[in-house]
Amino acid sequence: MAKWGGSWVRGGEKAGAMSKVMNTFWAAVLGVSVLGLGAPGAVAQGPGMMHGRMMGALPQWMGNAAPSEATIQLGRMLFYDARLSTAGDVSCNSCHDLQRYGVDGLPVSLGHKGQKGTRNSPSVYNAAGHVAQFWDGRTPNVEEQAKGPVLNPVEMAMGSEAEVVARLKGVPGYARYFSAAFPGEADPITFDNMARAIGAFERGLVTPSRWDRFLKGERSAITQQEMRGHHEFMHNGCASCHNGAYVGGNSLQRAGSQRPWPVQDDVGRMALTGLETDRMVFKVPSLRNVEKTGPYFHNGKVTSLEEAVQLMGRHQLGIELEARQAQDILSWLRSLTGVIPKDYIARPKLP
Repeated sequence: MAKWGGSWVRGGEKAGAMSKVMNTFWAAVLGVSVLGLGAPGAVAQGPGMMHGRMMGALPQWMGNAAPSEATIQLGRMLFYDARLSTAGDVSCNSCHDLQRYGVDGLPVSLGHKGQKGTRNSPSVYNAAGHVAQFWDGRTPNVEEQAKGPVLNPVEMAMGSEAEVVARLKGVPGYARYFSAAFPGEADPITFDNMARAIGAFERGLVTPSRWDRFLKGERSAITQQEMRGHHEFMHNGCASCHNGAYVGGNSLQRAGSQRPWPVQDDVGRMALTGLETDRMVFKVPSLRNVEKTGPYFHNGKVTSLEEAVQLMGRHQLGIELEARQAQDILSWLRSLTGVIPKDYIARPKLP
């Protein structure tokens, strides 16, 4: 993201110029006029049109056609099953607790023999709709992502794909569930099918919020302060990265695009590609349920959402948000806290 108008924007300085730039930017990107960005204290007059085009309501399902109920049922079991780990004590749910908005609340998760990971475990809620998975975007979808932790020596520490398959075949009850999920296959218990089933379950982890109700036309779902916060969010340029139905999750960006990020011991995607251009590049996290998914950023070192918002303004936008602006933005972010699908995530009886 470039400097707006060729100079840093601080607090209320050059607000009119910022507004014009953002109006032009979003009009070009979306083909619509951005309502009210020049008046951050105003409440939008028409829920659904502009906001829906720029952010978008969550889908009911993240993907194309929904898989069979048998596939989802199997994926739910596997998500909770700690037998997919070497010591039998770590499951997908250990680090992505579905009762806690898909996180464990730790800066970095604990895996095999209490080993610590190097990056914060992001929420699995709404994640299947993202452009890629992991902080460095190394896998394209949740099906491929599901394979990584199982074989990671720090996480679930299984020795090989063959070892995982042997473990699953060693549980007699799984045979009929795999057969039902993948009918017609002579040998359905495979490593790929394990990941496909987990991914199928994760594609239903959608958490619609009051913001979605507003986008569908329910004006009273959002307070005036929350709407002011949304305007501040748009007016100050936050939505240039955090946009779409997931309010993020659809691009990779450099941490510290305007001012160097304060902690650079993790070089981001560069560790994967070896390219200098990927230094400090990370997937933009979704802001869905952000109120509930701290601590924040790739290293989990920021515990306060207010501090996270201020850091974003300072290092990504080159501005210092005033206290009122930050509080209004925080208010809107809380409207993104969704409803956990308790029936869908109910812990199953394992075979």
